[in-house]
Amino acid sequence: MTSTMAIRIYSIRTKACLLGMFFLLSTTSSHASQWILIDNFETPSSANNWVKADTKNETSPLIQNPQISERRSEQVAGSSNFYFIKKPAADGIVGNRKALTYKALPKIVEVGDIYTFYTRINVEYFPNNHAFGVSNLGPKGIEQNDYNAFEPTLRVTDKTESNGDKNTGALMVKTQNGYANIHNEVTGQDAKPLEPGSWYEVWYVVNNAPQRDGGQTYDVYIKGGNEFIQQQKVYSAATFRMARELPLTHFLMNCNTGPVDKPYGNGGLKYDDLYMIEGRNLHTPF
Repeated sequence: MTSTMAIRIYSIRTKACLLGMFFLLSTTSSHASQWILIDNFETPSSANNWVKADTKNETSPLIQNPQISERRSEQVAGSSNFYFIKKPAADGIVGNRKALTYKALPKIVEVGDIYTFYTRINVEYFPNNHAFGVSNLGPKGIEQNDYNAFEPTLRVTDKTESNGDKNTGALMVKTQNGYANIHNEVTGQDAKPLEPGSWYEVWYVVNNAPQRDGGQTYDVYIKGGNEFIQQQKVYSAATFRMARELPLTHFLMNCNTGPVDKPYGNGGLKYDDLYMIEGRNLHTPF
């Protein structure tokens, strides 16, 4: 091989390597740039962009605006990370039955569209009772309908139901028969309770097509804690709560102290990095 041929081969290999690196970086950047930010709570005023409404406030003596929905920070690898925490009321306060917090989506999910929503959650502690997801009602409708304002719904609670069934603290989805725990396909069993203090990544792929076209359903994927070291699909075809077949317009959170005589507990749920993207996308937004 002549020195000229060697130089040409080296040059070709170098260009191929650079092109491969460029393609990889471009693909990674593309995955991140397509996501639409709902909120990551890094802006000091971000909590002010959420509407808070305590629509069934039975605290006695009456406490105005008892819910806690605020931006906080934690130290991660020497840097500050900001997140949003929701509690129905301060510890020891009971009677706030509907602590709603909601915000308009940056992009409406039209009927017929499929979007993936990404959310990180972290249980402050149990006992608690939380739900979050997406609504197709406006502010007035959300406040009038509370839980029935939800369509795709995810639930975190260890409360005992009125029929005596005890929830475990596993992440739950909505079904036609009520709620169901997510499922660990590796063990073949229901998922374990969420681990307080651990951040979980949750992807929910929302199909807003009409029911006749197989829509008004959502699939759920999760990663986090000791149970889900790798991303895993944990529920297929969970059902919209009301199936109104309307455009999805708001992200909604709700929590509840429980009744005064049988309170559930005021453990909080932390939220961070809320994003949405058109289609089915199981990458992370960053």
